[in-house]
Amino acid sequence: MSAFAEKIMRTKSLKKNKINVVTLGCSKNVYDSEVLMGQLKANNKDVVHEEEGNIVVINTCGFINNAKEESVNTILEYVQKKQEGDVDKVFVTGSTLEPQSCLTY
Repeated sequence: MSAFAEKIMRTKSLKKNKINVVTLGCSKNVYDSEVLMGQLKANNKDVVHEEEGNIVVINTCGFINNAKEESVNTILEYVQKKQEGDVDKVFVTGSTLEPQSCLTY
């Protein structure tokens, strides 16, 4: 299991967590999101793709210009939702960031 998947699984809550994976940009991100969701599901996590969830993982793209802007806007949107209490945690991963990195808000 990846370190990123382990970090998401350590998120604690009294309620049942639902992890929403949001995929942006290129087709490689679709594959990466599917792998991540498979790892989380294999560890009995409730995972959805681009639906409602109290934990959000944004898989960003830094190679397509429109996707870069979409990534920034999506991150800001979910950070705002976290500040408003609509989501508990926001994780950001993908090619907008440095390789093998993950941000947590």
